[in-house]
Amino acid sequence: MARPSRKSASTRPDIHTQITNQIIEAIEQGAGDWQMPWHRTGEGLNRPLNADTGNAYRGINVLSLWVAAEVRGFSTGLWGTYRQWQAKGAQVRKGEKASLVIFYKEYDAEDVDTETGETTDGKRRFARASYVFNADQVDGYERPEPPVAINPVEAIDQADAFIRSTGAKISHGGDRAYYRPSSDSIQMPEPSRFLGTPTSSATECYYSTLLHELTHWTGHAKRCDRQFGERFGDEAYAMEELVAELGAAFLCADLGIALTPRPDHAAYIDHWLKVLKADNRAIFTAAAQAAKAGEFLEKLQSVTKAA
Repeated sequence: MARPSRKSASTRPDIHTQITNQIIEAIEQGAGDWQMPWHRTGEGLNRPLNADTGNAYRGINVLSLWVAAEVRGFSTGLWGTYRQWQAKGAQVRKGEKASLVIFYKEYDAEDVDTETGETTDGKRRFARASYVFNADQVDGYERPEPPVAINPVEAIDQADAFIRSTGAKISHGGDRAYYRPSSDSIQMPEPSRFLGTPTSSATECYYSTLLHELTHWTGHAKRCDRQFGERFGDEAYAMEELVAELGAAFLCADLGIALTPRPDHAAYIDHWLKVLKADNRAIFTAAAQAAKAGEFLEKLQSVTKAA
């Protein structure tokens, strides 16, 4: 039987701890040369999809399934529950281990955040676990033809149009990339100063860096108004960097751009581990805020097209 074992509520860690520990373990297993899952392939990385509905997973579930696929060497981003695979005429192989995703049981409440379960009155919906298996773990499933990869030129054109539609103030010059809150502007080196890597072209390096800074840009008070100081104190800056890292990963996956680690990426790993170990909901907060940043930027695309 391939179903996950059911432990009693008193012995099973809560859902937030299970997912947080999974991500911590994956990072620590990589020791000093850890690369986040979204840096692992030169073809870019798509959001994981539910094999039954075809819908893309969101927020923390994207990160959780990316990590699971990286650690266990899965070659596909298709996932489904035991019953969903059965309904498609497929069978999860005996002994296969499920991966954990999270959802929130719905209650009648206004303005509910679907990633954190928070409402405007401070209440929370009940977090529920769901166990899914990758298509690599099942027999009897005929995979559909993989989607045609986005032409690199088209991907860059698409990314350029996406960024331009935000209306963000972007200046070029110098040798550093950063967002400056005081002027509400992004500073980027000239595109010609970026170098290619084994997984990304020089142009992709430029755009993935710009999408990182664009995620920072969404944190301004007149946009998503991200404030981590009260909760995370001295680690608030590391939290914002994690949001920008995840935000850029989500955007690159959607736009077909291979994400390149920032030069200072490794320096933040220890900070992130410290935050994750101290707060089992920190990664949920970061993923939810990254998702909100992406949704905000998507809405700007709609506004531009409507105009």
